[in-house]
Amino acid sequence: MHKNRQWIYMTGIFLLLLFTACAPKAGMLQTEGKSLQEEDAEDKDVMSSAALPQAPELEENSNNEKLVPQITLQPPTPTEAPSLSLVMVGDVLLHTRILEGAQLEDGTYSFASLFENITEEIQAADLAIVNQEVILGGSELGVSGYPAFNAPYEAGDALVAAGFDLICHATNHALDKGKKGLLNCIGFWKEQYPDIGVIGIYDSAEGRDSIYLYEANGITVAVLNYTYGTNGIALPKDMPYAVSLLDRDRVIADLKKADELADFVIVCPHWGTEYVSEPTKEQKKWAKLFEENGADLVLGTHPHVIEPIEWQGNMLVYYSIGNFANWTSGTKAGTADRMVGGMAEIILERAEDGTVFVAEYGVTPLICHVEEGKQKVTVYTIYDYTKELGEQNAIRNQDAAFSYEYCVELCERIWGELWR
Repeated sequence: MHKNRQWIYMTGIFLLLLFTACAPKAGMLQTEGKSLQEEDAEDKDVMSSAALPQAPELEENSNNEKLVPQITLQPPTPTEAPSLSLVMVGDVLLHTRILEGAQLEDGTYSFASLFENITEEIQAADLAIVNQEVILGGSELGVSGYPAFNAPYEAGDALVAAGFDLICHATNHALDKGKKGLLNCIGFWKEQYPDIGVIGIYDSAEGRDSIYLYEANGITVAVLNYTYGTNGIALPKDMPYAVSLLDRDRVIADLKKADELADFVIVCPHWGTEYVSEPTKEQKKWAKLFEENGADLVLGTHPHVIEPIEWQGNMLVYYSIGNFANWTSGTKAGTADRMVGGMAEIILERAEDGTVFVAEYGVTPLICHVEEGKQKVTVYTIYDYTKELGEQNAIRNQDAAFSYEYCVELCERIWGELWR
């Protein structure tokens, strides 16, 4: 074959491949009774494969015709927006009967039973927060329940094993064992679990002035923790920073600093009135101040019962997620309410403009189940609780109104459709 003819053939083949790749699929466009694919197939009969020295080997059909590979363009896979999931549970309130049931024969303690039925939910979140109501002063200070609480260090071990990342300690019981109890608690966390976040109690002014930051999936969250007071116990004179209090000027300064450091700001206030299921005027006032100074989410504790979930402007407020674990000694009507708490569930996402917002939110009701005996106090989600368990709950001896149906009705009344 002469060189000019070879060049013509090679040019024709190149144009043929180009047109074939761009041509519509068979049946889409007809030319004089034949599809473009049929015409292409006839043209290929007169072309020699020797004219394609750099082309890949082509398969043949039953008529020994060369088959041109079809090019399929895949649409780009959409990328998901960066997100961060977080959960928080309420007061871990270790009353005397819980402590007695957690004590083992050798005198040590195990609180694993408290969390065994919800560990999966806790560990699934990027950030899991808990309100540790009572100080972990250790057995050396005497383990005690109401009114001056003190928990053994094993309670902290159980929190970590359950999967919590951040411990809120700013509560009205933070100074139940004085300065020694507070320092013991801080020392335990620093020595045994330095990677676990602890906020609300401090052993230095530098610690008090720092902002807790948590980062996951490119999103940075700041978390602040305050309490309305410490049951009338004064802060140590040489440690005015020991417990983070709801002080207006301090809170505003912290919020402004947090807003500069993080994409999203959470406040965990210990506030409100015990056993009241509606937010007080004081809670509403603080919520407004939080929102005006840069907070994006409020997760409240202390009332020991659940309260509504509402929006305050662009800020989401869980006024109270109630108790996580407790075995109150109360016997009045409404005692059953203290056995129902909530696991706040929030998913944050980053928008195209870079801001981080609440993409999804809800709450999973939790029921504290108590029975006499060792390792018999545990917490269930309402979805795993049953009528039979409700009948076995020892709290019925203190408030006969308690039942599975009672818990469902309470959640319906306070949270509406948010929990379903």
